[in-house]
Amino acid sequence: QVQLVESGGGAVQAGGSLRLSCVASGYTRSATCMAWFRQAPGKEREGVASDYRGGGSTFYADSVKGRFTISQDKAKNSVFLEMNSLLPEDTAMYYCAADIGATCMNRDQALSPREYDNWGQGTQVTVSS
Repeated sequence: QVQLVESGGGAVQAGGSLRLSCVASGYTRSATCMAWFRQAPGKEREGVASDYRGGGSTFYADSVKGRFTISQDKAKNSVFLEMNSLLPEDTAMYYCAADIGATCMNRDQALSPREYDNWGQGTQVTVSS
């Protein structure tokens, strides 16, 4: 079991930036695939970005490519999401998720919420126009 705690959400104007953080604890040894998802009211949860702790496998949703960057601090069991040039349509609850490394090897799997067993409680991001 892996516990995930997100932080860093908030309210910003369009064009602004936020940095989300997620700290993992518990049995983190096998949780080498880390990802961010988001869910807006009335919409399905969607994958934003994923990253394999071992390196060499990072994926982004087309809607955030070039604006968002996922990174990890392995020593601190943390994953981050740097969000720049935010748009009102980025408004959502953002969730951190973790799973075994194999999940990160294929883009469709890595960005699918059905593949992940471990979830944080979420942090709200609101972007105003």
